[in-house]
Amino acid sequence: MNRTVAGVACGAGAGALWGLVFLAPELTRSFTPMQIAASRYLAYGVLALALLAPRWRRLAPHIGRAECWALIWLSLFGNVLYYVLLTNAVLLGGVAITSLIIGFLPVVVTLIGSREHGAVPLGRLAPSLLLSAAGIACIGWQAAQGAESGMRAGGFLGMVFAAGALLSWTAFAVGNARWLGRLGHMSAHDWSLLTGVVTGAEALLLAIPAFLFDTTAHPAADWITFWAVAGSVAVLASIVGNALWNRASQLLPLTLVGQMILFETLFALLYAFLWEQRLPTGAEAAAMLLVGASVITCLRAHRVETAAER
Repeated sequence: MNRTVAGVACGAGAGALWGLVFLAPELTRSFTPMQIAASRYLAYGVLALALLAPRWRRLAPHIGRAECWALIWLSLFGNVLYYVLLTNAVLLGGVAITSLIIGFLPVVVTLIGSREHGAVPLGRLAPSLLLSAAGIACIGWQAAQGAESGMRAGGFLGMVFAAGALLSWTAFAVGNARWLGRLGHMSAHDWSLLTGVVTGAEALLLAIPAFLFDTTAHPAADWITFWAVAGSVAVLASIVGNALWNRASQLLPLTLVGQMILFETLFALLYAFLWEQRLPTGAEAAAMLLVGASVITCLRAHRVETAAER
């Protein structure tokens, strides 16, 4: 039980920090999505490299070709590609509609996790999945109401980008959880830092076209804000948030890990309300209650399964 509680706490902490990334595009609207993604992950790569350097000699012998390829594609799908798609979705469609689409992550990951050996049966997870789907439907209904939900003129294209982000991060969540399960020679934190170093290298390739071909003149104050946001998101969301997520992925089964992603949606909405200086509508409040009930129901399903095994 302590293992589950610790895993849920790590998952909630990761969601609270990841929810901040939905605000970053709003704070740096004069810059392009590629510039925002490149700057965040360049900062992430530099910080990860500095933290990893003292332990490199110990880790290097355990990093083979398979690990290198895994780090490359996990970094691409879970970080660089995902954030470029997410940033475009937020700028075109707004925070609410993006949160709606990304909110399907728990359902998709949980469904995939239910197919793994020894997983909690899908029938026992059905109440949790229905509650999370109802919560997502509430957010979607609110988003469809128009201006108050933050839906913008480019909302449809924003939804396309958000759907791409959903697919990209689903691939990362499932693949990363499976890799963490087979890593006996390094910690989840070291794996997270290695992912950060590779992400920084990929961001360097992204930064060349992102900044070289940009002819927009930005005031000095905008550049200060831009790099402050990039650095803050790199530390909070990438370094700390990813470390918490990897720990949660080690402590929890994939069917329960999927539900932890709901915390990102929940906190993204809370931050959006603070940013827009408004209270949640009835539909949004209902969505948050349903999200909470979904996580609790999923926890109960896993606790019942554990008790039955005993």
